[in-house]
Amino acid sequence: MNHLIAADFGIRQLHAQFCDAVWRKDGSAFAACFAPDGEWKIAGLHIRGAEIGPQFDRLLGICARVRLILGLPLLDVTADGATGRIPVTELAKMADGSAAMTLGTYYDRYVEQGGHWLFAARHWTLHYRGPVDLSAALVDFPDYGPPPGMPATDAPTAVRKAG
Repeated sequence: MNHLIAADFGIRQLHAQFCDAVWRKDGSAFAACFAPDGEWKIAGLHIRGAEIGPQFDRLLGICARVRLILGLPLLDVTADGATGRIPVTELAKMADGSAAMTLGTYYDRYVEQGGHWLFAARHWTLHYRGPVDLSAALVDFPDYGPPPGMPATDAPTAVRKAG
């Protein structure tokens, strides 16, 4: 039981570090949340390893700030690592003055290295992007079933279409 509690605590700290890096637009701190060979799949992109920090900087370059609000993680911890999913609400203020809300789920694979939990892989599933009043259409997204259901490692992510 102590291993499960320690894993839960470590993974929650990882989520907090991730959110902090996004708010501060800190590509180095963002990349440090991932294992050296980690993968980040978002918006049709599949970003690996050393590419994560620079790609994060490019993606957030169009934003003034992004606040991530996380739901409760559902975790499956084993001796080899952990998997989980966490609902995310994103409030974005764009550099051009516009704003948007995004709803989605991160499906994660975690690894413990050097006494710290890191993302081995993050797969973003988009559910909604639009005004805060939810007046835009929901995105058609796959259902991976109840936990510990996960997308296949080669599953693509949705690409938001303009307009």
